[in-house]
Amino acid sequence: MTAAPEIHVVDDDPAVRDSLRMLLEASGHTVKVHADAESFIAAGLNGDGPGCVVADVRMPGMSGLDLLRILQDRDIDLPLIVITGHADVSMAV
Repeated sequence: MTAAPEIHVVDDDPAVRDSLRMLLEASGHTVKVHADAESFIAAGLNGDGPGCVVADVRMPGMSGLDLLRILQDRDIDLPLIVITGHADVSMAV
């Protein structure tokens, strides 16, 4: 039996985390929230099951882009969607 897909929301803003969690759960998804990239990594995720990560690009400590690099370096095969409320063209590129 295949595990249910999990969406991991990684954002330092509690209101954003809670809003995304409620929206995704209302759509029938299993959601786990993490206050920062470090706690997401400390959870010991290995990318074995289906799912994805939604991460803020700007967080204290490790950024969403830093998290993407770590997932790639560790061969953790989870798609990562980067979100932000503070983007510019160079960041998007």
